[in-house]
Amino acid sequence: MSVAIITGASRGLGLALATGLADAGWNLVLTARGAQALDEAVRLLPAGSAVAVPGDVTDAWHREAVLTAADELGGVDLLVNNAGILGPSPLPPVADLPIDALRAVYEVNVLAPLALAQAALPTLRARGGALVNISSDAAVVPYEGWGGYGSGKAALDLLSGVLAVEEPGVRVWWVDPGDLRTRMHQEAYPGEDISDRPEPASVVPAFLKLLGDRPASGRVRLA
Repeated sequence: MSVAIITGASRGLGLALATGLADAGWNLVLTARGAQALDEAVRLLPAGSAVAVPGDVTDAWHREAVLTAADELGGVDLLVNNAGILGPSPLPPVADLPIDALRAVYEVNVLAPLALAQAALPTLRARGGALVNISSDAAVVPYEGWGGYGSGKAALDLLSGVLAVEEPGVRVWWVDPGDLRTRMHQEAYPGEDISDRPEPASVVPAFLKLLGDRPASGRVRLA
């Protein structure tokens, strides 16, 4: 049975993808910072389909624990780097962007996904697996206020592209799910009504189709 690791899996897009994969018969290793929320998420999934490994993806010991849990299930076939942070809310202009806040965004949104991918690559190579790095249109469009988050996603996109060239035996997709009704998206627009955005579950069929079709590595938009 195939094994997937999903980071940031306690809510939003991560939980939606976990639900779709569990329903499709995957075994899952799920991680997020909040242990209680992660346990609650696992209880929503089919019994026995998911293992919860709470912790922070910026911690090397936690990444090791996540990979160990996947190895105990047979080895990772799919890594979904979904965990991320927005940075300051409301979103500040670049001129006022605190450097410490930007550093934190890069630690979570760029360096941690790369570190986890590096750790997973030997198994992904051996199993012909896939790496999914969750991106954003803010990585390619210079939206006002999105300099911190967008530049981090742009860096992740470029790293994904280079990995795709360097790792021909692994599918590498950097995936833009579109604007969704998530807590992070609400934080980007505090006080605004974002109920017109689709629920994260709306992109799950496109995500499962991506895994089934296994197109060449590249940038993918789900919605």
